Amino acid sequence: MSSTQNSRRTDQTGQSADQDRPPERSEQEGAAEAAGPDPGEVELLRARVDELEDLWRRALADLDNMRKRMTRELETQRRAQRAEVTAMWLPVLDDLERALQHAESDPESVIEGVRSVRDRAVSTLRDLGYPRRDELGVPFDPARHSAVAVRTDSDVPPGTVVEVHQPGYGDDENQLRPALVSVSAKAGD
Repeated sequence: MSSTQNSRRTDQTGQSADQDRPPERSEQEGAAEAAGPDPGEVELLRARVDELEDLWRRALADLDNMRKRMTRELETQRRAQRAEVTAMWLPVLDDLERALQHAESDPESVIEGVRSVRDRAVSTLRDLGYPRRDELGVPFDPARHSAVAVRTDSDVPPGTVVEVHQPGYGDDENQLRPALVSVSAKAGD
Protein backbone atom coordinates (compact mmCIF):
# COMPACT_ATOMS: atom_id res chain seq x y z
CA MET A 1 0.00 0.00 0.00
CA SER A 2 1.15 3.47 -0.70
CA SER A 3 1.45 6.11 2.04
CA THR A 4 -1.65 7.87 0.73
CA GLN A 5 -3.68 4.70 0.87
CA ASN A 6 -2.25 4.02 4.32
CA SER A 7 -3.36 7.42 5.62
CA ARG A 8 -6.86 6.89 4.24
CA ARG A 9 -7.26 3.55 5.95
CA THR A 10 -10.25 3.41 8.26
CA ASP A 11 -10.18 2.19 11.80
CA GLN A 12 -12.70 -0.18 13.37
CA THR A 13 -15.35 2.58 13.82
CA GLY A 14 -15.29 3.29 10.11
CA GLN A 15 -13.62 6.67 10.43
CA SER A 16 -10.58 7.64 8.46
CA ALA A 17 -7.39 7.26 10.38
CA ASP A 18 -6.06 10.63 9.26
CA GLN A 19 -8.90 12.61 10.90
CA ASP A 20 -7.03 12.83 14.20
CA ARG A 21 -3.83 13.93 12.50
CA PRO A 22 -3.26 17.66 11.97
CA PRO A 23 -3.23 18.77 8.33
CA GLU A 24 0.19 18.76 6.74
CA ARG A 25 1.72 22.18 6.12
CA SER A 26 4.27 23.24 3.65
CA GLU A 27 7.66 24.32 4.89
CA GLN A 28 6.94 27.89 3.80
CA GLU A 29 3.78 28.10 5.89
CA GLY A 30 5.58 26.70 8.90
CA ALA A 31 8.46 29.14 8.48
CA ALA A 32 6.01 32.08 8.11
CA GLU A 33 4.26 31.10 11.34
CA ALA A 34 7.50 30.79 13.20
CA ALA A 35 8.59 34.25 12.04
CA GLY A 36 5.27 35.85 13.13
CA PRO A 37 2.61 37.76 11.21
CA ASP A 38 3.53 39.77 8.18
CA PRO A 39 4.07 43.43 9.26
CA GLY A 40 2.32 44.71 6.13
CA GLU A 41 -0.73 42.55 6.85
CA VAL A 42 -0.82 43.74 10.48
CA GLU A 43 -0.70 47.35 9.30
CA LEU A 44 -3.59 46.71 6.89
CA LEU A 45 -5.63 45.14 9.69
CA ARG A 46 -4.89 48.06 12.03
CA ALA A 47 -5.96 50.52 9.33
CA ARG A 48 -9.18 48.56 8.80
CA VAL A 49 -9.88 48.53 12.57
CA ASP A 50 -9.28 52.30 12.69
CA GLU A 51 -11.61 52.79 9.74
CA LEU A 52 -14.37 50.67 11.35
CA GLU A 53 -13.98 52.50 14.68
CA ASP A 54 -14.31 55.82 12.85
CA LEU A 55 -17.47 54.60 11.08
CA TRP A 56 -18.87 53.40 14.42
CA ARG A 57 -18.19 56.78 16.09
CA ARG A 58 -19.81 58.61 13.17
CA ALA A 59 -22.87 56.36 13.37
CA LEU A 60 -23.17 57.03 17.10
CA ALA A 61 -22.87 60.78 16.51
CA ASP A 62 -25.51 60.61 13.75
CA LEU A 63 -27.83 58.69 16.05
CA ASP A 64 -27.35 61.22 18.84
CA ASN A 65 -28.01 64.11 16.43
CA MET A 66 -31.13 62.38 15.13
CA ARG A 67 -32.45 61.90 18.68
CA LYS A 68 -31.89 65.59 19.44
CA ARG A 69 -33.55 66.65 16.18
CA MET A 70 -36.56 64.38 16.82
CA THR A 71 -36.92 65.76 20.35
CA ARG A 72 -36.94 69.32 18.98
CA GLU A 73 -39.43 68.41 16.24
CA LEU A 74 -41.76 66.67 18.70
CA GLU A 75 -41.71 69.68 21.01
CA THR A 76 -42.46 71.99 18.06
CA GLN A 77 -45.39 69.77 17.05
CA ARG A 78 -46.71 69.67 20.63
CA ARG A 79 -46.60 73.47 20.85
CA ALA A 80 -48.41 73.77 17.51
CA GLN A 81 -51.10 71.28 18.61
CA ARG A 82 -51.60 73.06 21.93
CA ALA A 83 -51.94 76.38 20.09
CA GLU A 84 -54.45 74.88 17.65
CA VAL A 85 -56.60 73.39 20.42
CA THR A 86 -56.40 76.58 22.48
CA ALA A 87 -57.46 78.64 19.47
CA MET A 88 -60.53 76.39 19.13
CA TRP A 89 -61.55 77.34 22.69
CA LEU A 90 -61.25 81.11 22.16
CA PRO A 91 -64.82 81.47 20.77
CA VAL A 92 -66.13 79.76 23.92
CA LEU A 93 -64.28 82.31 26.05
CA ASP A 94 -65.64 85.14 23.87
CA ASP A 95 -69.20 83.86 24.39
CA LEU A 96 -68.66 83.76 28.17
CA GLU A 97 -67.44 87.36 28.18
CA ARG A 98 -70.45 88.52 26.12
CA ALA A 99 -72.80 86.71 28.51
CA LEU A 100 -71.19 88.45 31.48
CA GLN A 101 -71.48 91.86 29.77
CA HIS A 102 -75.23 91.41 29.34
CA ALA A 103 -75.82 89.86 32.77
CA GLU A 104 -76.76 93.12 34.49
CA SER A 105 -79.09 94.40 31.78
CA ASP A 106 -81.13 91.24 31.21
CA PRO A 107 -80.90 88.21 33.55
CA GLU A 108 -82.73 86.10 30.97
CA SER A 109 -79.94 86.78 28.48
CA VAL A 110 -77.44 85.25 30.94
CA ILE A 111 -79.30 81.94 30.83
CA GLU A 112 -79.42 82.10 27.04
CA GLY A 113 -75.72 83.05 26.94
CA VAL A 114 -74.71 80.15 29.18
CA ARG A 115 -76.65 77.75 26.95
CA SER A 116 -74.89 79.18 23.93
CA VAL A 117 -71.50 78.78 25.59
CA ARG A 118 -72.27 75.18 26.57
CA ASP A 119 -73.41 74.37 23.03
CA ARG A 120 -70.24 75.90 21.61
CA ALA A 121 -68.09 73.95 24.10
CA VAL A 122 -69.85 70.66 23.21
CA SER A 123 -69.35 71.47 19.52
CA THR A 124 -65.66 72.21 20.10
CA LEU A 125 -65.19 68.90 21.93
CA ARG A 126 -66.93 67.10 19.05
CA ASP A 127 -64.65 68.86 16.52
CA LEU A 128 -61.64 67.71 18.56
CA GLY A 129 -62.85 64.10 18.26
CA TYR A 130 -64.71 63.74 21.58
CA PRO A 131 -68.47 63.71 20.90
CA ARG A 132 -70.86 64.00 23.87
CA ARG A 133 -72.52 60.74 24.97
CA ASP A 134 -75.68 61.21 27.01
CA GLU A 135 -78.21 58.95 25.30
CA LEU A 136 -81.13 57.50 27.27
CA GLY A 137 -82.78 54.19 26.42
CA VAL A 138 -79.63 52.60 24.99
CA PRO A 139 -78.21 49.29 26.22
CA PHE A 140 -75.59 49.65 28.97
CA ASP A 141 -72.07 49.38 27.49
CA PRO A 142 -69.27 49.09 30.08
CA ALA A 143 -66.83 50.56 27.55
CA ARG A 144 -68.90 53.78 27.30
CA HIS A 145 -70.83 53.86 30.57
CA SER A 146 -70.08 53.67 34.25
CA ALA A 147 -73.10 52.50 36.26
CA VAL A 148 -73.57 54.41 39.50
CA ALA A 149 -77.08 53.15 40.30
CA VAL A 150 -79.51 50.37 39.41
CA ARG A 151 -83.24 51.09 39.22
CA THR A 152 -86.19 48.79 38.96
CA ASP A 153 -88.09 49.83 35.88
CA SER A 154 -90.70 47.60 34.25
CA ASP A 155 -91.11 49.91 31.24
CA VAL A 156 -87.68 49.16 29.74
CA PRO A 157 -85.64 45.98 29.29
CA PRO A 158 -83.03 45.19 31.97
CA GLY A 159 -79.61 46.67 31.31
CA THR A 160 -80.95 49.84 29.69
CA VAL A 161 -79.64 53.32 30.52
CA VAL A 162 -82.52 55.12 32.28
CA GLU A 163 -80.70 58.23 33.56
CA VAL A 164 -77.48 60.04 32.68
CA HIS A 165 -75.92 61.71 35.73
CA GLN A 166 -72.86 62.99 33.86
CA PRO A 167 -72.34 62.79 30.10
CA GLY A 168 -69.36 60.97 28.64
CA TYR A 169 -67.13 62.30 25.91
CA GLY A 170 -65.42 60.36 23.14
CA ASP A 171 -65.65 56.95 21.51
CA ASP A 172 -63.84 53.66 22.05
CA GLU A 173 -60.09 54.32 22.32
CA ASN A 174 -60.63 58.08 22.02
CA GLN A 175 -62.59 58.49 25.24
CA LEU A 176 -62.03 61.29 27.72
CA ARG A 177 -64.44 59.79 30.24
CA PRO A 178 -67.39 57.36 30.33
CA ALA A 179 -70.91 58.55 31.04
CA LEU A 180 -72.13 58.09 34.64
CA VAL A 181 -75.52 56.39 34.34
CA SER A 182 -78.32 54.60 36.15
CA VAL A 183 -79.26 51.23 34.63
CA SER A 184 -82.58 49.40 34.72
CA ALA A 185 -83.05 46.03 36.37
CA LYS A 186 -85.93 43.53 36.53
CA ALA A 187 -88.29 43.85 39.44
CA GLY A 188 -87.14 41.45 42.14
CA ASP A 189 -83.43 41.48 41.15
